[in-house]
Amino acid sequence: MDFNSIVTNGLQAFVGLDAVYFALLAIGLNIHFGYAGLLNFGQVGFAAVGAYGVAMSVTTFHLPFAVGVAIGLLAGVALALLLGLPTLRLRADYLAIATIAASEILRLCFRSVALSKWTGGSDGLNQFANTFANLNPFTPGAKYGFGPFVFSAPDTWSLLVGWTLVGLCVLLVFLLMRSPWGRVLKAIREDEDAARSLGKNVYWYKMQALILGGVIGSLGGMFDAAQTQSVQPDNYGTTITFFAYAVLILGGAARVLGPVLGAMIFWFLLSITETVLGQLVSNGYITFITSSQAGKVRFMLVGLGLILLMVFRPQGIFGNRREIALDAR
Repeated sequence: MDFNSIVTNGLQAFVGLDAVYFALLAIGLNIHFGYAGLLNFGQVGFAAVGAYGVAMSVTTFHLPFAVGVAIGLLAGVALALLLGLPTLRLRADYLAIATIAASEILRLCFRSVALSKWTGGSDGLNQFANTFANLNPFTPGAKYGFGPFVFSAPDTWSLLVGWTLVGLCVLLVFLLMRSPWGRVLKAIREDEDAARSLGKNVYWYKMQALILGGVIGSLGGMFDAAQTQSVQPDNYGTTITFFAYAVLILGGAARVLGPVLGAMIFWFLLSITETVLGQLVSNGYITFITSSQAGKVRFMLVGLGLILLMVFRPQGIFGNRREIALDAR
């Protein structure tokens, strides 16, 4: 067993690009689910419109990258309005159905042959974030970091930008949830009838929360698209939303740092289990699965761990049990 590679891969995944992407998605979900009690099962749809907003702006319509970023954020606002206007006055499960359906409709539209002139169809779009790459101040070909945290120049630049975005979003949520607006939002989560009886416009507060969380999700999609320089419709399946929920549940809903720590731990565990299983299979200690199957088994093991977590600590590692009781009327 090569313990050095196991630890190195795990720690790199702990602060890696996937952790940044899912931290941003989960921060948005935390506003929806943790603070407002909104069951959004289509967070990947917000990531998709953000990513395709910037990709299509640059590749298809030849607009500047900065304009594409603005369009991606506005696309997140538009999607939130489209989903929220007809559903937020109804029970929570209607929003859940609408969001998961909308995310799949968007994915199928982006891969549609009829729209391939603009979206690239099933092949997607590539090489639209050269502006982002050209801003990289690090020397090409060099390695940066210390100990196990050593990354290439492009990854170092992406991680610097990504964790800065995560930090700014965390600060925003921290300030908002300690403001009167945040206290009203949490009151609506606990009992929206009581909040309405005090003269609060519950519908409008929910809409604001849906927009804010959706925009942060769109920001996550744009970050992932910019650092990979690629968007492909099948990368925005419902699995991404469920991973984001796993991250949120692991870290603890309605906790400012819960989504961030959950994302880091989630990808650390996935990396560790994959590397350990791969080495056990290659060294002959495990013979009932192949090396290619080890990547699937890791999800089973991490899923089992999440089930046990929900049984014995449903509020998550850093959560508070009182914060997870939702009024789903």
